[in-house]
Amino acid sequence: MINPPVSTVISVAIVDDDPEVLSNLSWMIDQAEGYRCTGSYASCDALFSELAEPLPDVILMDIGLPVKSGIECTRELKRMHPGIRIVMQTVYSDDEKIFESLRAGAVGYILKKSPIIKILQAISDAYEGGAPMSGEVARRVLAFFHEPDLEDEMSTLSAREKEVLELLVEGLSYKAISDRLYLSLHTVRFHIHHIYEKLHVRSRGEAMAKVLSHKPPQ
Repeated sequence: MINPPVSTVISVAIVDDDPEVLSNLSWMIDQAEGYRCTGSYASCDALFSELAEPLPDVILMDIGLPVKSGIECTRELKRMHPGIRIVMQTVYSDDEKIFESLRAGAVGYILKKSPIIKILQAISDAYEGGAPMSGEVARRVLAFFHEPDLEDEMSTLSAREKEVLELLVEGLSYKAISDRLYLSLHTVRFHIHHIYEKLHVRSRGEAMAKVLSHKPPQ
């Protein structure tokens, strides 16, 4: 089981219209040491009407919600609470759903078929500032780095900035990037600031969305 530091309890809310998913997932999260499910909601409207302070650390958001999709819900929630961390959880794995989720402000994307240990890892990664994605999704995102249009736009980046960007889009936290590249956190933040300036984006999600917007030829 993936456990955060003993002193940390990560609060999690779940939004899903399947009552069995809500029940099972909330129970499994509560059973995991260092995690606590603070709310489960069957729709976006239920989330907005019942969500209260303190906000959960991480929200697991289903895409296929009734009336208002999880992507729309994420977009509205991020406008109200910009710092909240939302991980999309869905049966979809197509590029457009990933792209729209990241543009809406989600920090990560994991498939519903993922085992609970992967879901807990995604929650921890999001909490620590990473961008969790299932392996299948991560491979698709990283493959887009080599599309000609994106390569043209990335030509302004230095070799080190490209390394940092690839790890950023892969989902690593700033600390993990620092450890992987043997750089200080200050240096990682410096590179990321310049990456955002050069790609004309303001966040990791926008950077990832820009990568995903360059689709490979069919």
